[in-house]
Amino acid sequence: MRLLRFIPIQLTLFLVIGILIGHYLNVESTTMFVATLLGIITLALLFIRKKPRGSLAYPIVVALTTVFMGMLAVSLSMPKNQPNHYSHFNTYQKELWLLKVREILKPTPFSNRYVVDVKRMDSLQVSGRIVVSILTDSATQSLDVDNEILTYGILDTISPPMNPHQFDYRQYLEDLGIYHQLQLKNNEFAITKTRSTTLHGLAAKLRNLIIAKLEKAHFGADELAIIQALLLGQRNDLSEATYTNYKDAGAVHILAVSGLHIGIILLLLQFLLRPLELLPHGRTLKLAIILILLWAFAFLAGLSASVTRAVTMFSFVAYALYLNRPSNTFNILALSMFAILLVVNPNLLFQVGFQMSYAAVFSIVWIYPLFQKLWSPKNGILRKIWQLLAVSLAAQVGVVPISLFYFHQFPGLFFISNLLIVPALGLILGMGILVIVLALLDLLPDFLVTIYDTLIFWMNAIIAWVAQQEAFLFKNISFDGVQMIVAYCVLISLVWCLITPTFKRMMGLGLSIIAFQAWLFYISYQTQKKEVLFVGHQTRNSVLIHQKGSQLFVMAQDTNRIKPMATNYQIGEHIASIKYSPLKNSYEWQNSQILVIDSLGLHAPKEFRPDYVWLTQSPKLNLNRLIDSLQPRFIIADGSNYKSYIMRWSETCDKRKLPFHYTGEKGAYYFKEKP
Repeated sequence: MRLLRFIPIQLTLFLVIGILIGHYLNVESTTMFVATLLGIITLALLFIRKKPRGSLAYPIVVALTTVFMGMLAVSLSMPKNQPNHYSHFNTYQKELWLLKVREILKPTPFSNRYVVDVKRMDSLQVSGRIVVSILTDSATQSLDVDNEILTYGILDTISPPMNPHQFDYRQYLEDLGIYHQLQLKNNEFAITKTRSTTLHGLAAKLRNLIIAKLEKAHFGADELAIIQALLLGQRNDLSEATYTNYKDAGAVHILAVSGLHIGIILLLLQFLLRPLELLPHGRTLKLAIILILLWAFAFLAGLSASVTRAVTMFSFVAYALYLNRPSNTFNILALSMFAILLVVNPNLLFQVGFQMSYAAVFSIVWIYPLFQKLWSPKNGILRKIWQLLAVSLAAQVGVVPISLFYFHQFPGLFFISNLLIVPALGLILGMGILVIVLALLDLLPDFLVTIYDTLIFWMNAIIAWVAQQEAFLFKNISFDGVQMIVAYCVLISLVWCLITPTFKRMMGLGLSIIAFQAWLFYISYQTQKKEVLFVGHQTRNSVLIHQKGSQLFVMAQDTNRIKPMATNYQIGEHIASIKYSPLKNSYEWQNSQILVIDSLGLHAPKEFRPDYVWLTQSPKLNLNRLIDSLQPRFIIADGSNYKSYIMRWSETCDKRKLPFHYTGEKGAYYFKEKP
């Protein structure tokens, strides 16, 4: 509880509250600017009048001003609130676009994908970012960071999820300030000759040069992909199998250059540069060199958002180590979060990497000392093993609620993979930096390549072995946002009780546990009384999903392809069991009749009057005659039909003034109770 008395922690909490309010209410920038300015003026007046600092005026005004600052930061960070954003001028017709490549995304089997800055729209100088997808063929030109292209096209909106509880890619991009996409063929754009170089472009050039040098050293394919991920922040070449192994083993954080890597590099630099402390002003010189080298590594890793965030955070940690005051660690971490959210990007608060990084670091700083007090072995080797295990446990405890909320799985053997890999990660990172430097100088010896390649190979092998222990991998865990928040209340209350057990803290822990259980009972009650039926969307497949309480009945043409969609729905709705079966020709639900017409085009008897006609597998039929014969109330078409058929059916229904729903445009269709 004493942590909340620190002013930096209080200010950061109020800033977070302001960001949350601003994110969900979307308050106008001008209003928040005036509110923030009035708050600052009020503080100045209180200071001039020498208002007693013990009064409530100071903390209330400071708190409100900080909240207003958070709301203002969110409002200013929204690209659509910027006057020269392209969306204010976009007519959704063909426009001439000048685009500059900012980031290369992982390609799909059919296209190369890029995040680009919008520089011009026709003759207007505009700003903003979009995603560009270029269909791949034998003549496809690959683009580099800082390439500028000219193209003539129409921006597309990013589609929302077509099915319930599906990953919302549109919302993910909106949190990054991206609202539109542009799909091009190879002959629909031209690379301009003018090219201004940015810091990101220089970093990408250096990274590409390093990758080219490493490729000449004949590392194994999987090993080279891991090296690129660990040291260069480049995960595009990782195979799906390798990524899945790391995820199932609870070691996926190793593949992203983030707080773990920067923290290990900081510790290495602290150790290697310790002799500088013997010089006059040596500690200050040591801090300066550490900060320079940390940011040099961030440049090497491409200055991605996650790397920049991690280096910023650990720059503050390096300063805390320089002060050599353990009690200041929480203040410094809070200040780093405050600076990143206010200066860099307040929307980072909603990114899972940011949340997990700070949750892990705060947990280590707070919980690790408790583990050390719990047991301190006298044997040196055993003590080091326990310290590593304690750090891993502390970090994992801090991120478990977030991990369950986003990924819905828990690797039971995470401590084994972390115990075996994390101690060696310092050696792997240190040797990797040496390998890169020698490769750039063309001085990389073959024996070092062999040693490093073997080291990465065995790391992959250990991770693969841990991932294969499926009995210890708990998947498909239903865990919503409320459970995550209440779980953190339970965790914080428990730690407070372990530090200093008091009656109030024990009461807080008990109430938190009761709240968690009450929410579980509420979810179970809501699930048991819920019943829905809907047509899902999947390309080249027909899907009907029926939830009845905690049971899910999935009817599909291809039940194997539909399992990921059904699993997502099961997790989101807290379903206990799933039953799969093939589609039938007709269904009855809530006194409504549903007729399914597939590629055979078989109709129901004339006396049958369905309320819904569901068209699947592109049936060859005359829709006008079908409507005259069956007189349905609604026509539904799913993703298994040809687009040309969909267009024709839509036009027919428009002329007949009959409701028509295509799942590929409007998403899943929920059947309604017959009036």
